[in-house]
Amino acid sequence: MQNTRIFATAFSSVYPHYIQKAEKKGRTKEEVHEIIFWLTGYNENKLQEILDHKTDFKTFFEQAPQINPNVALIKGVICGYRVEEIENELMRNIRYLDKLIDELAKGKKMEKILRTT
Repeated sequence: MQNTRIFATAFSSVYPHYIQKAEKKGRTKEEVHEIIFWLTGYNENKLQEILDHKTDFKTFFEQAPQINPNVALIKGVICGYRVEEIENELMRNIRYLDKLIDELAKGKKMEKILRTT
């Protein structure tokens, strides 16, 4: 997994795709936010600031208040890679977010997505 161009990509350029993917499947922007907040520790105000400033993915994850300690419970394949086997921490965090959004779009319950049950 050598494509590190995503690290310099603005989070705000991918964010609408997360929302669109969820909404196409009858899920909500609020649920996407809940996933982002659970994963990173950000809140609504900080997320808006990130979007407004076009913060890149690298900075987005480096400055995250707290990556959820339950991320190790996220398992499975995303973009052809087993998310739990991705060695680069930043890429793994990006793929964790992708995986959680995929689970939302596939209709999983939020309790399962957020690994609370």
